[in-house]
Amino acid sequence: MAAVETYRGVAYPWNCDSMGHMNTQFYAALYDGAAFHLLSMLAPYNELKEKGLGWADVKQVIEYKHEVRAGALLVVRTTLKRLGNKSTEYLHELCNAETGELHGTSLQTTVLFDLNARAAAPLTDEIRRRGRALGLEA
Repeated sequence: MAAVETYRGVAYPWNCDSMGHMNTQFYAALYDGAAFHLLSMLAPYNELKEKGLGWADVKQVIEYKHEVRAGALLVVRTTLKRLGNKSTEYLHELCNAETGELHGTSLQTTVLFDLNARAAAPLTDEIRRRGRALGLEA
């Protein structure tokens, strides 16, 4: 699948720590926002809410490639890697929007979640169709 843009923003001075680069808590926040956009492409939140469903992150592996300094213009592009029985896996790439330099990645696994049963739920045929429309081969 081709990567889709899921976030665009800037690293503000208050996102940076005493060493002058963006603190790890803000990487996680960028990836979280990007995940909301990707997951809404698979299942819009109003549709999930009507069915008593949501998403729950179960795994996140972050790699820091190059530090982000205040004022950097940032973009996250996300690639859907896999749709399992109850989960999806996707890769975020955080880049400098001006230079293309890769700042970090986050490989995430998220399950479809039954909010009433508080348990994972099977991915729907519609989610799979939307995944294929995004270019997922599986």
